[in-house]
Amino acid sequence: MTAISDPHRPGDRDVWFLPLGGSGEIGMNLNLYGHAGKWLMVDLGISFGDETLPGIDVVLPDTGFIESRLGDLVGLIVTHAHEDHVGAVQYLWPRLRCPVYATPFTAAVLRAKLVERGLADDVEIFEIPLSGRFSVGPFDVELITLTHSIPEPSALVIRTPPGTVLHTGDWKLDPDPIVGPPADIEALKRVGAEGVAAMVCDSTNALVPGTSGSEAAVRESLTSLFGRYTGRIAITCFATNVARVESIAAAAAANGRTVALVGRSLWRIDQAARATGYLKDVPPFASERDAAQIPADKVVMICTGSQGEPRSALAKIAADDHPEVTLSRGDVVIYSSREIPGNERAIGRVQNQLVAKGVQVVTADDAFVHVSGHPARDELVQMYQWIRPALAVPTHGEERHLQAHAELARDCQVPETAIPHNGNILRLLPGPAEVVGQVQHGRLVIDGKRIVPLDAGTMRSRHRMMYNGAAVATLVLDRRGDLVADPSIAVLGLIEHPEQDEALADAASAVRAAIEGMPAAARNDDEAVKQSVRIAVRRSFNATQGKKPLTEVHLVRI
Repeated sequence: MTAISDPHRPGDRDVWFLPLGGSGEIGMNLNLYGHAGKWLMVDLGISFGDETLPGIDVVLPDTGFIESRLGDLVGLIVTHAHEDHVGAVQYLWPRLRCPVYATPFTAAVLRAKLVERGLADDVEIFEIPLSGRFSVGPFDVELITLTHSIPEPSALVIRTPPGTVLHTGDWKLDPDPIVGPPADIEALKRVGAEGVAAMVCDSTNALVPGTSGSEAAVRESLTSLFGRYTGRIAITCFATNVARVESIAAAAAANGRTVALVGRSLWRIDQAARATGYLKDVPPFASERDAAQIPADKVVMICTGSQGEPRSALAKIAADDHPEVTLSRGDVVIYSSREIPGNERAIGRVQNQLVAKGVQVVTADDAFVHVSGHPARDELVQMYQWIRPALAVPTHGEERHLQAHAELARDCQVPETAIPHNGNILRLLPGPAEVVGQVQHGRLVIDGKRIVPLDAGTMRSRHRMMYNGAAVATLVLDRRGDLVADPSIAVLGLIEHPEQDEALADAASAVRAAIEGMPAAARNDDEAVKQSVRIAVRRSFNATQGKKPLTEVHLVRI
């Protein structure tokens, strides 16, 4: 029997780029590079649920395409330790079971996650030093150190016989990053001089003019800002922003205040940072229990929850639900972060709760308390001047960011641009760039202890219940298909009590009419009866309530 060839198998002269997450969106990054029949995965991140996904906190990329080709997956490289680049490894690695490559800090963060999932002894992690070079299958990979809002962000120089691709990951150009070295500009210039066929590049701030700013300037501003307050200072930032944590510690020390960490993820990052040589000049942090005993004018509490996460420390404090920490009139909360698109409502909810308690809220609109970790337009221009790629591939952004980035690249005299979308196989080499295939892509969600597709029946049902309520019809039929008793209707999230009896009676009458209107033979078919009753219930409630509830039918025959 002749073997069926894989139409999505890259040839020896091909270099393909296939995003399964992170292109056309911010977050949930999963990128695949294909060459000589093999695939190299770059990043495996998560996104977060919102009010449209009841019961869901974590959203994952669908790895189905590469799961069906595990023999061709040579490894996973993690560019840095942000959740949208590494957060899915602990959930999806058991499906992939490939070696993982990361720098020491990123590896330390990942190992802590794997311990929580009981996978610490299963995952093979190769620690690559900063600026290291190594081979993964047919790919020769070199790391170039950049700066970002986390230690050890690395661009990847992916060399193959057909040509070289630079994958920037998340980056900025910070001349004084506080933690870690500045960007390795000489290495970027060297790679540019060697010749780069394509640059796959961060687009998050492609609409922002100028530069992103330096962490050193934020430290100076926070030091001055802390001096204005006499009550408790709570400040929230991304837990992984080790430089910001160090800046907060320095600003607190300059104002005679002790720093406490409030939130588990902050302690996890603190441990990983100290284990890999960061925060070495910062005294140990106080616990949240200790923070409650420190005088108000002598404490700064770094809290998780900059994005309004409902289970975060700051959300619990705002709701008076934290077991150790409280805030009241005269205290201040500083948001040393930016709003990720989609989180505005959740953040606003927490901020309103704080203001209602008399707590002052300070954001980046009120004071200089944050700089972005992504390149603004002047930094993108500088990168293009150094790298001079033949092809620009904007990624890590929504459509408006990608389009703006592509236009900027053309202004920088890049000969060709191509905007990828999740599921598109984009041929980078040989040129010109072209979409040569479309593959399965989508989203998975963590639903309790299960990983299920976002469009699975369970999730669709839950979504319908959220907007339309639910109804259960119970009926008892004899052997001839006649009703033995009146149908019973129960509802959830559909009717207010004063009008409930009449609406339920109308629904029961509709069910009786539906059954009595069925032919005798059809009444002996359980599925036909259930479908007829389901339609009758939904039509009845649509007529009386304007809702079509998710409807379940319990049928008993005697």
